[in-house]
Amino acid sequence: MAYDELTQRILKRITPSAEERKKVNALSHKLEEKISKASQTRGVAAKVRVEGSIAKDTYLSEDPDIDVFMRLPTSIPRKELGTVGLSIAKDAAGDAERLERFAEHPYLEIFTEGYRVDIVPCYDTSPGEWQSATDRTPYHTDYIRTHLKEPMRDEVRLLKKFMQGIGVYGAEIKVGGFSGYLCELLVMHYSSFAGVIQAFAEYSKRIVIDIEGHYSLRGRDLELLFPEPLVIVDPIDKARNVASAVQPQKLYEFVAATRAFMDSPSEEFFYPQPKHALPPNIVESHLSGENTSHLYIQVSELTAVPDILWGQLYRTKRSLRKLLETNDFTVLRDAVWSNESSLSVFVFELEQRILPNVKKHLGPQLERKTESEKYLTKYLGDNRVLVGPYVEDGRWVVELPRKYTDAAALLRERLTDGGRGAGVAELVAQAYKADGRVLIDEEILKAYTENSDFAVFLTEFLAGKPFWLKAKET
Repeated sequence: MAYDELTQRILKRITPSAEERKKVNALSHKLEEKISKASQTRGVAAKVRVEGSIAKDTYLSEDPDIDVFMRLPTSIPRKELGTVGLSIAKDAAGDAERLERFAEHPYLEIFTEGYRVDIVPCYDTSPGEWQSATDRTPYHTDYIRTHLKEPMRDEVRLLKKFMQGIGVYGAEIKVGGFSGYLCELLVMHYSSFAGVIQAFAEYSKRIVIDIEGHYSLRGRDLELLFPEPLVIVDPIDKARNVASAVQPQKLYEFVAATRAFMDSPSEEFFYPQPKHALPPNIVESHLSGENTSHLYIQVSELTAVPDILWGQLYRTKRSLRKLLETNDFTVLRDAVWSNESSLSVFVFELEQRILPNVKKHLGPQLERKTESEKYLTKYLGDNRVLVGPYVEDGRWVVELPRKYTDAAALLRERLTDGGRGAGVAELVAQAYKADGRVLIDEEILKAYTENSDFAVFLTEFLAGKPFWLKAKET
């Protein structure tokens, strides 16, 4: 399909209609009034305004989430900002379905009239006097409204939908991807969706964008201040990299997908085919094969707001991978999945689960005489030594027995107390102590057959290939 034809088709599906805009605007105005009234009732002087993609007209018709911010007086102590904001938000929400969320501080998510609404407190501050991360948001809104030309709004929609399709959109910890504000700045800089795609398809080592020219790009100041591979200096706060939340893996996935898209533009990048799990017998056959080994750590009943939950899950995954690698197990890939309540599963794909009983321990080069003497003194009298010391390639070597030869046994031993000594986060440690298990290969099939979402996740993990490569192949 021709590029222009494709993008026009996508835009027809994602651009809000006049009727949709009217409905969203009416609800937004109603919410502003309710929150203003609730704040007045509690004696809090709040400036209430819809922010985000609704205010900037860069939202997708399929995903018109509404963000309402209340700018509270700086006289409210920092530790009370979330509490005061939640109280006002709950009063305004009435009987609407609600869920407390947490970013830097608590905020309220409600569901009303078919829409998801975030009611977020921040401080009414001047630029550069930020007291919380959300204080910048109203200024972001004003900046985009002023600088993003109207034709570019559709280009932003295309970029957001593309990123959603390939799974790199969303700055929350669970995703670690691109925020809506970041998408808007990218389109501003590159003028169009196509410009962004081409720029990232040509990505080499680093992209630096400083729209307002806060820094001299010829010096090293910016590199020292922002070492990340993607740097977008915030136009309203030069000390902030808007792309700091983008995990390198998500950046590189985006780069790879833009190259595939340029080679073969397809609607599937924006609207992937529905995901299906493989039949259990196929998965069992794959897992019981001799190519690699898979270890799983399964826990249940993790209760926390999503950002805290995913922060602890990712921290735990990194720590457990380090534990395995420190003990000579080669981890090919790892991942973690959670339904954010009753089931979470860590997955580690290993070259091999069982290692030989013996390992080489390399000593110093012979020219390092003092170190060599110390090495010999230590190991000549060590009854653990199976072979050696001997000289190989100009250095001393001994062969020692491994402490751990079975990766599953290593994990089970180190997780006996919940794994805190291994770097397991507190929330996960508590859940593991309650009913956690280490499973090997096809032992995961019970969870696979009982949870369809996990089954889809594991199917994709085992395949290892992003869906959009199929679009490139066709």
